[in-house]
Amino acid sequence: MSEDHRDASLSPDVRAELLLRQLTLEEKCGQLVGASPWRLVRPDGSDADGVAELLRRPPGHIAQLSGDDPVRLSRLAGAIQRLLVTRTRLGIPALIHQEALNGFLAGGHMVFPTAIGLAATFSPGLVQEMADLIRRQLRRLGFAQALSPVMDVALDPRWGRVHETYGEDPYLCAAFSVAYTRGLQGDDPRTGVIATGKHFLGYSPASGGLNLSAYEGGPRRTRDLFAYPFEAAIQLAGLKSVMNSYADVDGVPVGASREVLTELLRDTLGFDGFVASDYTSLPQLVTRQRVAATPGDAARLGITAGLDVELPDPYAYGNPLMDEVRRGAVDERAVDVCVRRVLRAKFESGLFENPYPVEHIDVTAIAGEGAELSRQLARESVVLVKNDGLLPLAASSGLTAAVVGPHADAVTLQFPAYSYPAYRELLAVQAHGQAGNAVGVAPAKAEWLSGVVDPVAASTFVRDSYGARPLCEEIAQFAKSVHTEPGCTLTRPAGTLEQAVEAARQSDVVVLAIGGASLWFIGERTEGENSDSADIALPAAQTELAEAVAATGKPLVVVLVQGRAYALPEVVRNAPAIVVSSYGGPFGPKAVAEVLFGAVNPSGKLPYSVPRHSGQIPVYHHQKTGTGYRNPLPYGVPTHYLDMAGTPLYPFGHGLSYTTFELSDLSCDPEIDTSGVAGIRTTITNTGPVEGATVVQLYVRVDSAGGVTRPAQQLAGFGRVVLAPGESRRLTFRVAAAQLGYTNLARDFAVEPGHVEFFAGLHSDDRALSGSFELAGPARVLSSAERSFLSEVTID
Repeated sequence: MSEDHRDASLSPDVRAELLLRQLTLEEKCGQLVGASPWRLVRPDGSDADGVAELLRRPPGHIAQLSGDDPVRLSRLAGAIQRLLVTRTRLGIPALIHQEALNGFLAGGHMVFPTAIGLAATFSPGLVQEMADLIRRQLRRLGFAQALSPVMDVALDPRWGRVHETYGEDPYLCAAFSVAYTRGLQGDDPRTGVIATGKHFLGYSPASGGLNLSAYEGGPRRTRDLFAYPFEAAIQLAGLKSVMNSYADVDGVPVGASREVLTELLRDTLGFDGFVASDYTSLPQLVTRQRVAATPGDAARLGITAGLDVELPDPYAYGNPLMDEVRRGAVDERAVDVCVRRVLRAKFESGLFENPYPVEHIDVTAIAGEGAELSRQLARESVVLVKNDGLLPLAASSGLTAAVVGPHADAVTLQFPAYSYPAYRELLAVQAHGQAGNAVGVAPAKAEWLSGVVDPVAASTFVRDSYGARPLCEEIAQFAKSVHTEPGCTLTRPAGTLEQAVEAARQSDVVVLAIGGASLWFIGERTEGENSDSADIALPAAQTELAEAVAATGKPLVVVLVQGRAYALPEVVRNAPAIVVSSYGGPFGPKAVAEVLFGAVNPSGKLPYSVPRHSGQIPVYHHQKTGTGYRNPLPYGVPTHYLDMAGTPLYPFGHGLSYTTFELSDLSCDPEIDTSGVAGIRTTITNTGPVEGATVVQLYVRVDSAGGVTRPAQQLAGFGRVVLAPGESRRLTFRVAAAQLGYTNLARDFAVEPGHVEFFAGLHSDDRALSGSFELAGPARVLSSAERSFLSEVTID
């Protein structure tokens, strides 16, 4: 048996090829599957039953390894790797992965705001910093892959997973996807963590807003809109892994689609990493989508499509795949292609030289890592959408406040699905044999789960682990006294409505804390995976509470805690002040209280449009010219609908401050070549009385004679600026012509001559300053590598 592949001076490609030649078919198929940790070890690190048989065909990946204690988690990761390295024929270490959407999904590590909250900051640099910390945390415990970030563009607020995304705009999603990928993968793959962009492709625009539904869209919409963040992360950040979506694209499940996973992803977008299946994708080809009759059929379809790895456990890529090869239905060379990609990733990650976690874990030190960053992100994510002068509240005036609503005293609701506290609630339920029907979650393993999750109540856990406190307690740090009553649950009356009204009567101001909640398949919720809504109106019980409290006549501040847009009732729309807070993690309520009392000047911006009514969906800002509310008004009708305006209640990018800003002095190059760069410059001034931050946003519309309808406007750049009173800064946006390309009539991606209108403003409908320039010269067909995705913004 040759050891040549262990020569670290050779390239990862050469080493992968040398090792591949030594693998048996059984071992090759093993490298393409995951295994849950309880199949290898017990919670104390000893061998699991049947592990000797498993090690005959060792798995290439370890899924679902998590728990409360980072020391125990590190020991388990080390025990699993020792089994694979020391007790198998070739000693190939596994890629151990975990979720990391808004923090390492494991106990003892900081939780950050959920992705939609991160997007509301318009601060991708902070998210890159966050991902860099997550990288170090994962590698410390022996994890080399994260199943993050979510790169889906979320256009439909009925879909329950909007909060996992960076919102409705492809440019914004691309900016954050690139930042996260750069931070997580780092500068050196030997110390980096493999980022996994998901869910490729067509997952978020689910039919009817229902999770797992088919995607209906042509090649232009697919490439130019939904693939944009993925392509940007591939070209700008070297994205190393992609996860398929559960959706059908043009009638073919993505996990079985060579057109999507090979022709589009690899041949067109230039991806050269490995594709990992979303959990149970291959079984679903048989049981849900019914495009395969047997596991062997599913294996053949997946391998042919370009699906490299099956997660979390083998269904099709184990014995069924071997059988398909042996009977000649699958060419072994197709298996080799997938295995080669996996081995190359392991060599690049340095796993053969260093497969184990660090030897010493300082629990206290790692628990505090990122606390200040999480606090800053929570503060910057708070969006003030309305203020008739009620805010900020006076902290030193002896104010008494009533804090009512389902979010008044609910600290756990700040931790949505894909944060560790929500995950451990699911694990606790599974430990008792429940929630086994959840998509992508393995059947409960009671011994394992009971061994890695301590019997601590969720509210106690988040208070003790993160120092989290609910909104009523945070407001008590500013107000003279606080009266709190929930008044209702998220979706039901609670028998405490009268108590909430009485609390309002006894107070100087009412903070109505309402909105949604995301949980993982269990409990009362309004959002989350497989938790979609036909009607996005605020639940009736909360509307009833709002009306009753508003009827007291006391000044009313509405705090909306949500991961997606809700259609707001009139009583909420009429409140003097409205604040939107995404699921902010441990510092979410504190950030809201600081904004309400002026300790923090709000600077967040909405990463989605808020509709007036559920019937408006979709209402995203970049609708095509001549489509939706981007159409001219009908003849003789003052609004697009007979019963209301077609525009959003609050547009994408909207967010107020306790100061005011003014844009001035717009200038632009009058003409650029189709291979050139447009320089667009404007000045932003703080015209108000206090320091504040805002986001200057640049939008463009490209008019060409190419015969294809383009978006009525596209976000083309943004810059977050902090200004003292009276201070001005000059922003320059450098927009390359290659950023203005599209899929043309010939279905080539091209930049073509035309007229470009643009405006700079503080939200997507704020045309404070506008201008235009000409794109001149010959049309240019662009490869993915020749595209430009993000403008260059400088602030002087």
